[in-house]
Amino acid sequence: MTRILGIETSCDETAAAVVEDGRVLLSNVVASQISLHQQYGGVFPEIASRQHILSIDTVIRQALEQADITLDEIDAIAVVHGPGLAGALLVGLNTAKALAYAANKPLLGINHLEAHVYANWLLSPGTPSLLEPWFPLVCLVVSGGHTDLILMEGYHRYQLLGHTIDDAAGEAFDKVARLLGLGYPGGPVIQRTAEGGNPQAFHFPRGQVDNPYDFSFSGLKTAVLRQVQALRRAAGQQVEEHGEKLVDAASAAAQVELPLADLTASFQSAVVDALVSKTAAAAQAYGAQLVLLAGGVAANKLLRMEMTRRMDVEVRFPPISFCTDNAAMVAAAGHYRYIAGLRSGLDLDVDPSLQLVSAEVLA
Repeated sequence: MTRILGIETSCDETAAAVVEDGRVLLSNVVASQISLHQQYGGVFPEIASRQHILSIDTVIRQALEQADITLDEIDAIAVVHGPGLAGALLVGLNTAKALAYAANKPLLGINHLEAHVYANWLLSPGTPSLLEPWFPLVCLVVSGGHTDLILMEGYHRYQLLGHTIDDAAGEAFDKVARLLGLGYPGGPVIQRTAEGGNPQAFHFPRGQVDNPYDFSFSGLKTAVLRQVQALRRAAGQQVEEHGEKLVDAASAAAQVELPLADLTASFQSAVVDALVSKTAAAAQAYGAQLVLLAGGVAANKLLRMEMTRRMDVEVRFPPISFCTDNAAMVAAAGHYRYIAGLRSGLDLDVDPSLQLVSAEVLA
């Protein structure tokens, strides 16, 4: 039996968790900063770093208390060291180093994308036990900062098949939500607004790129902007045609009531179609026996439904609480590194652009 303490501070969530044998959740504490960043329409890096410093000790203490164990009973400490915001990553990594040194525990450096993949190994409290995922599998990691299609042929054996060449899917959700005045974060609010909307009301593009497994959402975001501008121009022209005296065309254009349900439903459908079609093509081409979904956008209802409906093999995705950034997934990934004999030194540094690559097993 192994018990791993996981620590996650890659962006705007300060998180700590204890996981047993890579699957059983003993505790999971997350201090969210969403309310602090909403006024900026996105994450403000300096504020995120300062808040991590204020929260991390309390979060780790709560995680150990909820698990009803002490640091001495922990087998190893797993921490994300990239990719992410440099200042935020430093808070978690330096804290993990100090704990590992003081308690004489192994340190396990974890790639943030790898952690998202391993969220699919976690078992929710009170749910029936599932078999561990099997190989080969294809995993779509889709979040605010990343959209990556990964082939996994075994533990710690990764091949990046494709990635976004511009905006990540979650980033596109945030930007379109801001464009439409819906607030932050964009994913949940667009999903809610799209309910009851017609996903075929507007035809938005699916980005086409040279690599069949790469993604592009910048053009889609621009297409939504152009559609909004066209709707507002039409409203201004209509005012002019009716000879209105009190409201000029420019004011009408700015105040026009947009068909938000149809716009968001059409946008969401375009994102989901691109994600699902490329994942399905990769799974077929590489003979995947399983498809995994991970990352914050994996909480999207339409994406889950379409991924399940359109795949020829079994599809798994984490509970919503494990889709957004958390430390339970870090601890789960840490367990499999720990039993494989993989260790990190106290000279481990943060890498904001860390790539997910295969690791040689040091048995």
